Amino acid sequence: MSDGARVIVGVSGSLHSLTALHRAVAEARARHAVLVPVLTWTPVGGERSYRARPCPPLLQEWREAAGARLERALDEAFGGLPVGVSVEPMVVRGEAGPVLTRLADRPGDLLVVSTGQQGAVRGRLHRLLHGSVGRYCLAHARCTVLAVPPSSLHADLRALHHGIDMRELTALAAA
Repeated sequence: MSDGARVIVGVSGSLHSLTALHRAVAEARARHAVLVPVLTWTPVGGERSYRARPCPPLLQEWREAAGARLERALDEAFGGLPVGVSVEPMVVRGEAGPVLTRLADRPGDLLVVSTGQQGAVRGRLHRLLHGSVGRYCLAHARCTVLAVPPSSLHADLRALHHGIDMRELTALAAA
């Protein structure tokens, strides 16, 4: 099916990453490429904290939880593995940007990343402390990077969520 072409996509399970995952599947089908959904993880508290107090059983739990998150994301997006495309899911320990750019190391690879939550307070704080995965990938990748913006449906859902009057909802539920 594939001539060695790969479409590598960062997956976290967020709505934004699921949008990027859908786009990556479409790209993999169009290119007759292997889809490589990648979920990265780090020990709770970070690598430095883990090195100070290693606990292999806990590390195994975190690894398994990351695998379950990737499986759940694929289930939420497609009801399992997407049909019509070869899939090689990966769970990798490390920070997302460096892991993704290290994996997407072939000139013919396509790296698909979400641009994330535009303007969200948590998003701004997270980017300030950890940097943007998308920006990291755009700056460091050795292959083509496709940055997928949030779907317009995300803004509609956010507006709907913020526009709900909880008193009205409670009154409707009680009726």
